[in-house]
Amino acid sequence: MAGRYTPKTVLAHLIQRRNQTYSEIVAEFVELGGTITERHLRRLASGERAGTTPQTRRTLQRMFGKPVEELLAPYVPEQAGQVVPVTAAGGRITTGNEMEVLDMAASRARAFALAAQTGLGSEAMEQVYDDVRHVAKAYPQRPLPEILGQLVETQDLVFALLESRQRPEHLRQLYFLGGVTGGLLAKASHDLGNPHAALTQARTAFLCADNADHHGLRAWVRGLQSLVSYWAGNPHDSVRYAQLGAGYAEQANSTTSVWLPVSEARAWAALGNADATRAALERAENAWSTVVEGDDLDEMGGLCTFGRNRQLYYAADALAWLPGERETAERYSHQAVDAYTDQSHPEWAFGDAAGSHAAMAITRIANGELDGAADAIAPVLGLPTERRINGVVHSARRVHQALRQSGRADDARDLQEEIELFTRTPMQTYPR
Repeated sequence: MAGRYTPKTVLAHLIQRRNQTYSEIVAEFVELGGTITERHLRRLASGERAGTTPQTRRTLQRMFGKPVEELLAPYVPEQAGQVVPVTAAGGRITTGNEMEVLDMAASRARAFALAAQTGLGSEAMEQVYDDVRHVAKAYPQRPLPEILGQLVETQDLVFALLESRQRPEHLRQLYFLGGVTGGLLAKASHDLGNPHAALTQARTAFLCADNADHHGLRAWVRGLQSLVSYWAGNPHDSVRYAQLGAGYAEQANSTTSVWLPVSEARAWAALGNADATRAALERAENAWSTVVEGDDLDEMGGLCTFGRNRQLYYAADALAWLPGERETAERYSHQAVDAYTDQSHPEWAFGDAAGSHAAMAITRIANGELDGAADAIAPVLGLPTERRINGVVHSARRVHQALRQSGRADDARDLQEEIELFTRTPMQTYPR
C-alpha cells in the first residue's frame, strides 16, 4: 500500500487515496499504453522531477483525470475532501471514493480466499497460478526493477500458504509454484551479479521441485544452475548441471530437453571443446522431436519455456567462442538477431536480443569487419541502466575481449571506450 505520509504533490495524494503500490500504478500505466519506471513515478510524485514526455502526460491525465501541471503541483491538505477520478475497466471515470471501496473489498476478498484455514479452493489456487504466470511472462521483457518487488511478494505468498494448513491435493501445486518463483528469483539474483544468492535460490527451488515430484521443474532448475555457472565463469559446473538435468528432461518431454544440451554446448565452447559443442548442439536440435505440448511449466510461458529463438541465440553465443566455427557462428548470429527484431513476439527478450547482437559483433570482429561489429553492438550499448543485467554486461565484455585479441585494438579504440563506459554502470548501480 502507498504509505500514509504527507504527500508532496497532488499526484502523490491521489496515489495514496487509491490505496495502491507504485508498482501497481506502473502496471496500470503500461496497460494503458504508456511507459514509465517505478523510480520515475516516485520522483514525479515526490516533486523531485517535473519533466515528462507527451505520452506520459497523456497517460497520467487519463489515469487520474487531471492535467499533468495540476498533478505535479504541491499538494494542499484542504483538497483532501475532493473526489479522486480514476479510470475504471472499460474506460468509465469513477470517483476515487468508489475505487477505494472496491480496492479494499477486492483485497479483503483475496486475503480471505488465500488464507482460509480450511485450505485453498480452486478459484484461489487459480489466482496464485495467475500471479506466478504473470511474473514469469513479464520477466524476459520488462526491466527487473519494475517486477522484482512483485516477484518477492509472490514468493512470500506461496511460502506462507505452504506453511499454513492446506489440502493434500494443493500441496503439490504450491510446491510447484514455489519452485517456479524460486527459479525466477535465482535468475534475478544472477541478473544482479550475485551468483551465490542465485544458486541458493536454485537449491530451494529444486527442493520444491522434489516435493512437487515434477521432472520438468527439476530439469528447469538445473538449467538455471547451468546458466548461472556459465556467466559466473565456471563452465565445468555449467556442464555438470546441464548433464544432471538431462535425465529429468527426458522424462518431462518439455522444452527443457532442448535448453539443457544447448546450455551444455555453450559451456563446452567456453572450454574450447569444439567436438563436444557440436555434439551438444546436435542433441538440442534432435530433442525437439521429443517435446510434447501440455507441460504445465512450458504453459507458464516467458522464462519458464524455451523456444526456437533462444536456441538460435544460445547456438550463436556458443559458436562465437570457437575460431574454427566462424562461418556457422555468423549464420546463427544473423538468424538470432533477426528472430529478436519483433518486440511484440511472445518469445522476445531484451537480454537474449542483446546477447545475439554481441555474438554477431564477435563474429564480425573475427572476420575483420570492425565497422560491422560496431553496428552490431550499437543496440546493446544503447540499453538503459535498468536493462544492463549481468549476462548483457558480460556479453559486452566478450566483445571488448575479442577486439583486444583481434590485433586491431588501436583501430577500434573508440568502440572499446564505448564498451568500457557501458560496462561501468551495470544494473546493480541503478537507483531503486
